[in-house]
Amino acid sequence: MKHLDITITGKVQGVGFRETTKIIANQMMVQGYVRNEKDGSVFIEAEGDDVFLEEFVNWCNEGPDRSRVENVTVKEGEVKNYRNFEVLRK
Repeated sequence: MKHLDITITGKVQGVGFRETTKIIANQMMVQGYVRNEKDGSVFIEAEGDDVFLEEFVNWCNEGPDRSRVENVTVKEGEVKNYRNFEVLRK
């Protein structure tokens, strides 16, 4: 089990990024959350097995069809044992 903090910049708000991220996370057995940031980026805390997290990060570099991902920053963090994956609203 590993924990990643992921920040995604580009055209990533208003394009269904959070909702699609939840679907992908559930398919890949990744737990955590996704939220929009005030600076226009998307922030994700993701936990899961290495192989699933690697695929999840690969997907984050693509994003949903209407998005335009410019940069993805990934940092390892402390495991928080999330039980599911949620979309956090402001």
